[in-house]
Amino acid sequence: MYSVANTVTKTLKVRVRDKHAKALRRQAAAVNYVWNYVNELSWRAIRERGQFLSAYDVQKYTDGAAKCLGLHSHTVQRIGKEYVTRRNQFRKRRLAWRKTFGARRSLGWIPVNTGAATWKHGQVHFNGQHYKVWDSYGLSQYRFKTASFNEDARGRWYFNVTVEVANKPSQGTGAVGIDLGCKEAATCSDGDGLDGRWYRDQEAKLAVAQRARNKQRVRAIHAKIRNRRKDAMHKFSRRLVNHNSAIIVGNVNSSAIARTRLAKSSLDAGWGMLKTMLEYKCAHAGVVFEVVDERYTTQSCSCCGSIPDSSPKGRAGLGIREWCCDACGAHHDRDVNAARNILAAGHGRLAGGIPAL
Repeated sequence: MYSVANTVTKTLKVRVRDKHAKALRRQAAAVNYVWNYVNELSWRAIRERGQFLSAYDVQKYTDGAAKCLGLHSHTVQRIGKEYVTRRNQFRKRRLAWRKTFGARRSLGWIPVNTGAATWKHGQVHFNGQHYKVWDSYGLSQYRFKTASFNEDARGRWYFNVTVEVANKPSQGTGAVGIDLGCKEAATCSDGDGLDGRWYRDQEAKLAVAQRARNKQRVRAIHAKIRNRRKDAMHKFSRRLVNHNSAIIVGNVNSSAIARTRLAKSSLDAGWGMLKTMLEYKCAHAGVVFEVVDERYTTQSCSCCGSIPDSSPKGRAGLGIREWCCDACGAHHDRDVNAARNILAAGHGRLAGGIPAL
């Protein structure tokens, strides 16, 4: 997402009615066929001639295929362009095959070029067909840009479309520091917080479904966990952006923690997702967003700045949730104190500016 003048580009996601699933799966199978053809074509060009085909080169080999496969001509072009983009991104000569059938089949995907999909008669019109959706955004007021139809693990289809919306600057005047944790996914310097136990709350039900080998139930529980996490983080991040002019977050290394015994809790907390949401929402609303070094923020007293012997230290101190400073006598909640130190570090960085390279 990016900002242009007084508008921002966003991707809106709406669910497609289940009655269209059969038609979409048929198109998705054709998309897989084109992808696999381009994959083999590119691999042979590299192996036999040492040539890396561009999106323009691929298009010459796929012209006319759309009519035979029942696809939109722009969709075939988008497949070739997407393939070349991913091949360059991952620096591979050949990418994975898209599987249409079997237990390990690829989830359905149908790319849509700019202008290929429109809103007509309260429905999405694409490739000569109308698709009913649960329109929670009022799609009639937007002009569709690039889009796609995507299938999730439960076989439900969604229409994802990029649109331009009016930019609304934040009216907030406060500043907040955020300490990221496991039990509490985020704790703010003002005492507000976000619980991070979405997976843990459903773990027992998930274990029962897994022992019963009920794959459909397992997928449904995972979807519920994912949706609850995303919904809570969207609401939490939006509230922070609306009420603050500066948001400071600690630079917790989620990838490193995911390789320790805290992996399950850290992944459940979704730190990366929260920081991503805050980053783009702050950019849209004109709010300052900074990531600062969080070392010693838990051990330091936010009142006097000292590191007393009574402060929690290391893994052994994880069980200490409240403590008193030996130097000044201040009583601290562990996470709130860390968040206040993160906010102070952010203020210091903003006041000092960013040094020239």
